[in-house]
Amino acid sequence: MATPRKAAVKFTERAELLDFLLEVSRITSETLDLDKLLANVASIVKDVIPYDLFAILLFSEKTGGLRIRHSIGHREEVVRSLVLGLGEGLVGTAAQSRQPVLVEDVSTDPRYLNALDAVRSELAVPMMVRSRLVGVLDVQSTRLRAYGDHDRALMRLIASRVAASIENASLYRRVDRQNRTLQTLTQLSQEFSSILDLTELLGRIAASIRTLMHFDAFSIFLLDAERAVLRHRFSVRYDQRVDSDNIPLGKGITGAAATSRQIVRVNDTRKDSRYIPMHPDILSEIAVPLMVQDRVVGILNVESERIGYFTDERQQMLTLLAPQIASSVENARLYEELATRGKRMDSDLKAARQLQNVLLPRTAEIRGLDVAIRSRAAREISGDVYEFFEHGDDYAVIAFGDVSGKGPAAALYGALISGLMRILVPRRRSPAMLMKSLNEALMERKVDAQYATLTVLLWEPRLRRLTLSNAGAEPLFICRKGVVQVTETEGVPIGLLENQEYEESEYNCEPGDTLLLFSDGLEDQLNERDQQFSRIRVKRLLQDYGGSSARAVVDHLFMELDEFRDGVALTDDQTAVVMKVVG
Repeated sequence: MATPRKAAVKFTERAELLDFLLEVSRITSETLDLDKLLANVASIVKDVIPYDLFAILLFSEKTGGLRIRHSIGHREEVVRSLVLGLGEGLVGTAAQSRQPVLVEDVSTDPRYLNALDAVRSELAVPMMVRSRLVGVLDVQSTRLRAYGDHDRALMRLIASRVAASIENASLYRRVDRQNRTLQTLTQLSQEFSSILDLTELLGRIAASIRTLMHFDAFSIFLLDAERAVLRHRFSVRYDQRVDSDNIPLGKGITGAAATSRQIVRVNDTRKDSRYIPMHPDILSEIAVPLMVQDRVVGILNVESERIGYFTDERQQMLTLLAPQIASSVENARLYEELATRGKRMDSDLKAARQLQNVLLPRTAEIRGLDVAIRSRAAREISGDVYEFFEHGDDYAVIAFGDVSGKGPAAALYGALISGLMRILVPRRRSPAMLMKSLNEALMERKVDAQYATLTVLLWEPRLRRLTLSNAGAEPLFICRKGVVQVTETEGVPIGLLENQEYEESEYNCEPGDTLLLFSDGLEDQLNERDQQFSRIRVKRLLQDYGGSSARAVVDHLFMELDEFRDGVALTDDQTAVVMKVVG
């Protein structure tokens, strides 16, 4: 037998009603916390209109549907999964008509959607702001004819007072979430690049994303291209670490994201044949490719028990995070592989050299430039660093450096620099600013006796303009019509001293100009009489062959270098990058 309910409040005087409405406005305007605000609204309604079930549903213009955002008495599965379209049920009818809907006996109304068998009457009132739908206030009672015209009018007054506050709180929530996303991006760039333990890194990534969205499952798979499989590396389900199976490329939602190289979002896994039903409670899923230089290195997969949980906003959030995660994961994975191989000495060094050959480009396609590269290590692996970052047709960033020392330590430090550049280059167009940011990042993780000389070039093909910043590296040689110009920009090597500023120089290029970047291993190379090859010889060779193709210049340079050393071991790592300006 139902317990007696408090009768609805009747305001006998206009002043009492005005005081109540003023109190409603005061209470709903004192907070921008959406959860607290909706709880206050529920309490306000309870004071004047008795109910057994209560719900505040908010309208999404993107999906065109209503979702329960706050409720009392409704079943959890209903709150989690219910999405009402306009015109659907009594609530959807109120939303569509923009008018209150009062039903004294729901058993006689075919529009009623059964929330509880005992319910007998329902009142749904739309919340509007400037003729725009914000949501619906809905109350239900187990008594017949529990609500009348007075309740409908009172609910309408309440709805009109709280709608603007709910919209403001929702807007504030979105802005706050966007701000936290940007803060997480900053945290990723500053913090994740310093974590070289892959398991620790993946745990930090999961924790950071958890602050932005309340997922039920999170996984990262790393691509094994040779075996065409996504290898499971890290998973959290309901806040617990779990193991998962490897996934063949193209299989499931995760495999589909890897092969398509596009985000795959599924609002209802029950309706998608690609879904692998490992957990029946999961109802929505999103898989995000992790890309490094247009190459898939892995997949980030997030799941939820809610239908349609991954909205456009959450997808955009993950899209912004993905490049940072990919670079950090790739960098940490490189360190992990090198550390593992380091225990096996000679065979490990050979494997590291093969890995470096894959990571360091052997050629580059840069708009407006014909590029040729030649590099060889004094030991198994090289400490020379060179990277190319092209941003469409607008500009490209070219980095060329030489790490102090030789062998694995220099190569690892070079890998750290490459990883940092992948993170910083998209946000640092200026060579001087990029150089400063790299120096700051390296000083935060200072390694004794390790530093690097570096040249950073910004190439703008439409203008044929070159902007240069130098941190103690060999000067850039520019050959035009047989005359070699040596650039004068100077700076302190990165990773050596704190609080360094770097200069920039601009050069306007012409078709036919030949640009040469080289490590000091070329000019320092000794022959059997302990003579150095010297910078003068490098300059003369460029002057003699500068009119040839980029590949011909590189080949002549190393051919004469080998003739000079005549079998003497390499003194240092040797790398040259030749760039020919084309029409």
